[in-house]
Amino acid sequence: MLRRLSIRDFVIVDRLELDFAAGFGALTGETGAGKSILLDALSLALGERADAGVVRAGCEKADITAEFDLPPGGELSAWLADQELDFGDDALILRRLVDAGGRGKAWINGTPATLAQLRAAGQWLADIHGQHAHHALLRPDTQRQLLDARAGAEELAATVAARWREWQRLVDLRQAAERDAASFSRERELLGWQVKELEELAFDPAEWQDINAEHGRLAHAADLLGGVGEALDNLGEGEQSACSVLGLCANRLSALEAIDPALAEAREMIESAAIQADEALHLLRRYRERLELDPERLAAIEQRIGAVMDIARKYRAAPEDLPSRSAEWRARLDTLEASADPERLAAAEREAQEAFEEAAKQLSSMRRDAAARLSPEITEAMQSLAMEGGQFEVALLASEPSAHGLENIEFQVAANPGQTLRGLAKVASGGELSRIGLAIQVMTSRDSSTPTLIFDEVDVGIGGRVAEIVGQLLHRLGRDRQVLCVTHLPQVAARAGWQWQIAKETRNGQTLSVVTPLDGAGRVEEIARMLGGVDITDTTRRHAAEMLGGSAK
Repeated sequence: MLRRLSIRDFVIVDRLELDFAAGFGALTGETGAGKSILLDALSLALGERADAGVVRAGCEKADITAEFDLPPGGELSAWLADQELDFGDDALILRRLVDAGGRGKAWINGTPATLAQLRAAGQWLADIHGQHAHHALLRPDTQRQLLDARAGAEELAATVAARWREWQRLVDLRQAAERDAASFSRERELLGWQVKELEELAFDPAEWQDINAEHGRLAHAADLLGGVGEALDNLGEGEQSACSVLGLCANRLSALEAIDPALAEAREMIESAAIQADEALHLLRRYRERLELDPERLAAIEQRIGAVMDIARKYRAAPEDLPSRSAEWRARLDTLEASADPERLAAAEREAQEAFEEAAKQLSSMRRDAAARLSPEITEAMQSLAMEGGQFEVALLASEPSAHGLENIEFQVAANPGQTLRGLAKVASGGELSRIGLAIQVMTSRDSSTPTLIFDEVDVGIGGRVAEIVGQLLHRLGRDRQVLCVTHLPQVAARAGWQWQIAKETRNGQTLSVVTPLDGAGRVEEIARMLGGVDITDTTRRHAAEMLGGSAK
């Protein structure tokens, strides 16, 4: 579950340190006080994109840190280990920083991380249902994703999409081969010559470096021999060589050192120089012995260099790029040679189609099973949400094969008794959509393994008895999971196990958001405010206390 959320300079929040409890918690307060801002900050810690507008006015950066319980073992721990991200025994800390220029950084347990890694980790930690989730349910892709998630078929759906793309690639390849057979033949012939020419050149980058270095030595061998000979004469092979002069100096100072010991340091330095000069003398002699004029080898190297440069100029490439160019041509030639074999292409296409259909049929079966479970559950929830006699069904409509499988998914509803089931987008009014959407979110969340569920004003458009039932649903979810709900409904808030009030205050001319954990008396006052508005009477407070007392029972 979410343990702690630290927010610095985010929108109208200057500094908040929030410690969360388990169970069902309600976040309440006046409109615009910053209730949803807290969830927006958490969303950033979970990898959502951000812009410079999230940084509080006049500040350099926004800083959000979220600490979660880390379930022992399991997929999340395995994923963290695979990503080489450090993690403790029982905690996972996600941190996000966004500067005033819109640039950001992220960390997981102190290790730099990417937004993709934050989002991946967040999938195991929290599931946020936003204010516009109801409207998203009208989109076919959202409906399909919800059903696949309920079926536990998300990985299989990705496999189906990948196999569809491979099948279509082979279809396109076959059609192109049939359509462009003549041009493909000419391209094949040209590529064959080019690949053969590069293979015969047998260019090796390591060899290229070696022969260029050797060419430099051989081309300047005369200059090298002359310079080395001159150095040898000066060091030790001439009449007044440096080695002999240094030896004489050292001997003379050694004799004088008996008179004045202060000469010892100078004598030691000259002796050291004499040793260094003698070693240099031996190195130069060995170098001269190895160095020789070899016109034949020089000619051979120049011929090799010329051949490489001719090919490089011909194909307008640097010599170092010739191996990659050869690999590209070889890959293209292999593709063209495959296209020249109609039977091979057709067989590969059939094989890809069969692989797609096998996975797609398995996906259809899992979807049918999930739809058979989900449809009556949502229908039952609709009855308690003031839609008595209403019906919900997940329809699998046969369609042409696509990346999404063999069918389209459509959520169908009959809001009243006797009505014909029709697509959700065609029949649901705003209030009905809110209730149906809430039922879908609550029912699908029950099967989720995510430890923290967050509902951001998803109860908009409902009230009265329906609101009380929504509170009961969230309360039941909170028995097994941590549930956080931003709400304006007193019936929902009263069902929470704990409650925070979010308000705005002005400090030093700035409007800031403040969070206050509420005790029993504080909750009575807040529920009374939600019930009675500006003027809170004793009657309103008694009503609020009764609501809280009934919820406790």
